[in-house]
Amino acid sequence: MARKYLVMAHRTPQFDASVIEPHRTFLQDLLAKGRLQESGGFTNSPGGAYVILAESLPTATMIAHSDPLHTTGASELTIYEWEITVSV
Repeated sequence: MARKYLVMAHRTPQFDASVIEPHRTFLQDLLAKGRLQESGGFTNSPGGAYVILAESLPTATMIAHSDPLHTTGASELTIYEWEITVSV
């Protein structure tokens, strides 16, 4: 059974805007595979977050670490297993 994992992306000094489109393509691929629940950028800070569905933290980490934001060093990713307690 898939669990939810929150991936927080915070830009590093190496961030280059050219990584945005490859990152969006990565997210679209996850969405097509049923792995992405939602994503978005922060409005009050550089960076963003997305929620992926995976069977385990190691799998979620492997998925997130294939994000161009991570592979290029443009952002530091932090991954949390997220147990939703209240939702609409």
